[in-house]
Amino acid sequence: MFAIQEKSRTLSRILQSAAALFAVILTCSTPAAAAGDVKTSHEVRGLKITVLVTNVAGDPHLGDGEWGYSALVEVDGHKILYDTGASPDMVLNNAKALHIDLSDVEDVVLSHNHWDHVGGLMALRRELTKTNPRAMSRVHVGARIFEPRLTEAGEDHNGLRLIKAEYLATGGVFIIHDKPTELYPGVWLTGPVPRPNVEKNWSPGLSLVTAQGRVEDNVPEDSALVFDTSEGIVILTGCGHAGIVNIAEYARTIVGTKPLLAVIGGLHLFDASDQTLVWTGAKLKSYRIENLLAGHCTGIEATYRLRESTGLNRKTAVVSAVGSSFTLGLGIDARMLAH
Repeated sequence: MFAIQEKSRTLSRILQSAAALFAVILTCSTPAAAAGDVKTSHEVRGLKITVLVTNVAGDPHLGDGEWGYSALVEVDGHKILYDTGASPDMVLNNAKALHIDLSDVEDVVLSHNHWDHVGGLMALRRELTKTNPRAMSRVHVGARIFEPRLTEAGEDHNGLRLIKAEYLATGGVFIIHDKPTELYPGVWLTGPVPRPNVEKNWSPGLSLVTAQGRVEDNVPEDSALVFDTSEGIVILTGCGHAGIVNIAEYARTIVGTKPLLAVIGGLHLFDASDQTLVWTGAKLKSYRIENLLAGHCTGIEATYRLRESTGLNRKTAVVSAVGSSFTLGLGIDARMLAH
């Protein structure tokens, strides 16, 4: 009897050890690591960011513009689609026109919930799974992205909530980030960004429900991608609702105080005052910004004002167009319109 009990206890210990080992393997095999959990000196070696959707087209017959944003990230052998534009087929059509294959892209980042950044998700998932069942299968988002955004009449205008169930039904998953996460070596998703500086880079009209009642929707989930390179920090943002200065400062706490090599994407400054643009430019200049590929809701005039206040020029600070890109070691390819 004693021998049987001892064998039983031994078997139990073996099973517990195996379970613990399995848990460690699952944890270690996850490609993401949270900031502060591990000290890392990972640096990106190869990086190209190509704009697939923004408000203007870059070259004749090589894609169309719309009010929205999407960019393809190619980094050290990995691909990430950042935002999916407004129209269902715009990313697909522009990628085809630019001879870009998206069927091997499995990771998507949605910067925030607005319709002009999430509208293409389902069309991309349906079309590309015909070639690769895992295409667009993981969507990374910031915490609070699924909270209702209410009009005065109580209607929900959260663009992502409308397609959440439809996307999950395809077998895709949403991965919610409430703090900075290293998706791949040297590639960080900020998650919600702290806002010590007063940058009201969002449009009014919607509200969030809190325990204290309704408050203005300041797009709390707004998340950017940050790339740690030997040349400096690269930031990719969809609308910059958290404020580009807040985002830049947060990026420097994540990867260190290197020069700001490039800021790419929408900064939601199209209706900003001259005073705000001067202040923003001065802040970016103090972070030693070297390149600005500003698109979507940044505004054309705002981009020129930022060029002036940062001390950049027409080659290093340009209005982003469909097909424009930034490549590590080469800089900005502005396409025909911006030249």
